[in-house]
Amino acid sequence: MLPYNAQTLAYIGDAVYELYVREQLLAKGKVQTKDLHHTAITYTEGAAQSRALKTIEPLLTDEEYDVFKRGRNAPLSRKSRKGDLMEHKIATGFEALLGHLYLTGQHKRLYELLSHTV
Repeated sequence: MLPYNAQTLAYIGDAVYELYVREQLLAKGKVQTKDLHHTAITYTEGAAQSRALKTIEPLLTDEEYDVFKRGRNAPLSRKSRKGDLMEHKIATGFEALLGHLYLTGQHKRLYELLSHTV
């Protein structure tokens, strides 16, 4: 396990997911900045990340699920701007999982899971 707390893992995971979504949108032919931004939000907002986690949840190993739960159960550093509290906590757990996979160099596994989300 990494020495980072769940919020730090989520911080990195958020950036990883944002970049992945943007790359996928470009690959799908979205090139106008305005369209990219508005479409990216539909994948990166808390409710969408919560749905993404539910999509990949059956694929998670026990260790990955533990990392997700650690992120989900961590004290929130801020309140959700729109969504409900549970969605926000699940999204934080999702981001923490992505951050963990990225920082531990498990990029193949990271992209394997991400391929089910966008």
